[in-house]
Amino acid sequence: MATYTPSTAPVPENEVIIERGSTARDLGPKLNRSAGDVIRFLLLQGEMVTATQSLTDDMIELFAAELGAEVRLVDPGEEREAELLAKFFEDDDDEIDESELRPRPPVVTVMGHVDHGKTLLLDRIRSANVVAGEAGGITQHIGAYQVEWQGHPITFIDTPGHEAFTAMRARGAEVTDIVILVVAADDGVMPQTIEAINHAKAADVPIIVAVNKIDREEADPNRVLSQLAEHELVPEAWGGDTIAVEVSALQNLGIEDLLEQIILVAEIEELQTTPEGRARGVVLEAELEIGRGPVASIIVEQGTLRVGDAIVAGAAWGKVKALVDDHGQQIKEAPPSTPVQVLGFSEPPEAGDEFRVASEQAQARTIGEARAHRYRVAGHVPAATTALGGAKLEDLFEQIQRGETATLNLILKADVRGSLEAVTESLRKLEREDVKLSFVHRGVGGITESDVELAQASNATIIGFNVRPDRRSREMAAKLGVEVRTYEIIYKLLEDLEAAMLGMLAPVFEEIVTGEAEVRQVFRVPKIGAIAGCYVREGVITRGSKVRFLREGVIIWKGAITSLRRFKDDAREVQAGFECGIGLSDYQDLKDGDIIETFDEREIPRT
Repeated sequence: MATYTPSTAPVPENEVIIERGSTARDLGPKLNRSAGDVIRFLLLQGEMVTATQSLTDDMIELFAAELGAEVRLVDPGEEREAELLAKFFEDDDDEIDESELRPRPPVVTVMGHVDHGKTLLLDRIRSANVVAGEAGGITQHIGAYQVEWQGHPITFIDTPGHEAFTAMRARGAEVTDIVILVVAADDGVMPQTIEAINHAKAADVPIIVAVNKIDREEADPNRVLSQLAEHELVPEAWGGDTIAVEVSALQNLGIEDLLEQIILVAEIEELQTTPEGRARGVVLEAELEIGRGPVASIIVEQGTLRVGDAIVAGAAWGKVKALVDDHGQQIKEAPPSTPVQVLGFSEPPEAGDEFRVASEQAQARTIGEARAHRYRVAGHVPAATTALGGAKLEDLFEQIQRGETATLNLILKADVRGSLEAVTESLRKLEREDVKLSFVHRGVGGITESDVELAQASNATIIGFNVRPDRRSREMAAKLGVEVRTYEIIYKLLEDLEAAMLGMLAPVFEEIVTGEAEVRQVFRVPKIGAIAGCYVREGVITRGSKVRFLREGVIIWKGAITSLRRFKDDAREVQAGFECGIGLSDYQDLKDGDIIETFDEREIPRT
């Protein structure tokens, strides 16, 4: 086969930024080559392209590798956006003079299991606000509010729940300084409590435990502390470093102790920033309000935001027309850690967007429009933060070869608690000096959207044992680039992980879900057995297909479809949107709401 002999012009020594979808005409000059060089090389690789045809990522990387050039692929418009930010905010990005640093109020998020008293606790903290002087002195919901306790202001994010917390982390927004974990003294640690613990740990922020409902007869705070210790939250009273405060939101007990502990932790953390200079911070939430236009709730992290400032957040830009505090009062300026509503954006920004103040409105508009163009061209997927570091399964061996200690972050889901513990112990035995496993979250049940969000935020791989992601979780994982691997045989799971460590992963079997049907009614037919009356929700259900039976995301049976009917007639296949009757080979325990999932497997050899 003929070889490619390019021109002898020197290849750039520095990393070259190339936009995705570049043409041969764009790519060649950036690497000191002509468009013809690119076209001839790709032709020898069996790819016929023209000078103005968009090239795939693989084509660009292949040509760069042939030249020995180092390239970084970016979304269209990303390079232009980076240049604008560097130009307009050059002074802001300089290192802050330590003499300008001042203590700032802590930003606190309350998390925990549903019905454990998060909302009532927040209400009690509001009414303990000695400055407001009135119970619930909040007239405007702005996603956060600030109280003052013994001369110390504290900002609470008023969006309880780990979903919002993790969604913002996944977009790179590290807003929270302290997490309050609410656990009911009568219920103890529940599945959502464990999720909240893991989300807080992934964010690497201090956790204060509020043991709530201590006024109840069945309350057992010691049992709660014992359960928390099992999750590496050992209370100070037991020799650990986790602060635990007994409270009763209903009886208004222990609230002052909790606030004191927040102030104490904030002092230990030495939270500081500068109130000087142009403001920057994070958008908590935003919406379009009738009569007010785009309204964004934000928290200022650095500098002071003032009415009249030019502002940009994501693709939204504008001039600050008004600032409204958590009491519904208009204010002229907002210092660090202050939550306010901002009026004046061109459109509602997204939650988690960083906002920055530009020196003039034209600059804010230029950046906003550049981002809007990039989002339209590339499709906007928030970038994941890699707060915990971690390698993907595919990249594990490469990291080991570089002599680095590779950490594989895992989210492990299984069908039952016994399986979960067995898989965990088996995986721990695979750890070596150069490969560490970090379990970001472990739980029982199907793979959910919350798991996918946490995996993106913590750069983790999701491992499912005898469980499956539902359709929405699958779609979210594909969109966000989260790796999900499911297994039904434990030795196969261990084999894959060990092979990844040795750089010998076997060919991937890509599984294609071909159809999904929901059981609406079960019919018992003499001599035949149970027939599932189903509604096809997605894809096509075909007779003879491989099939999985799911109940709340857990695989309870695998087999094949033996009979498929539309009304009284046999059918070869049934499309989405239609009803049908499905008979399964040897399974009779059918229930309304179960999911029948058909699938095919296709082998993809590794390159």
